Amino acid sequence: MSLGVKNVEIEPAIRDLRNRTLARLPGDVSRLVYLASSRDLNTGRYSHDGLAFHFSENVACKAMAACHAEIFNRLVYCSLEELIEELRSYISSTAERPGDVLESWKHLGSYRVTIPSECDEMAAEIFLSNVKVALAILQTRQESAFQDGQFAWRYRSHGR
Repeated sequence: MSLGVKNVEIEPAIRDLRNRTLARLPGDVSRLVYLASSRDLNTGRYSHDGLAFHFSENVACKAMAACHAEIFNRLVYCSLEELIEELRSYISSTAERPGDVLESWKHLGSYRVTIPSECDEMAAEIFLSNVKVALAILQTRQESAFQDGQFAWRYRSHGR
């Protein structure tokens, strides 16, 4: 669903989702993963009890699809370095060891399910390619930091 074509009735649901749920997540990759995990893989319908309670299931589903597409598009068009930082931030926010997450994402291709259902095929291909490259760069950086004795994954980039 294009943000320019969305129905006026979903605007309040989109604002609610952005302000109450998505704003609490650390970055666009975290938001993308959250929204993708809220989608039923068999039907493509999104589920959010709070939004459905305040609006309706249909409006909640449309609002989540619109936000999913919006965040995905931001990530497709961001620079490679921005994508690397987004992935690093997401990985750091998990309770897992960064190396384990990187390895899992590389081998399982977990990022493939984060692509919105109604997505331009070329945008999807660009996203997949960029994520593969970003993961390889992150893994190389992590291995180099480990070899250099730098174990502070969370604080290595951009002064964090």
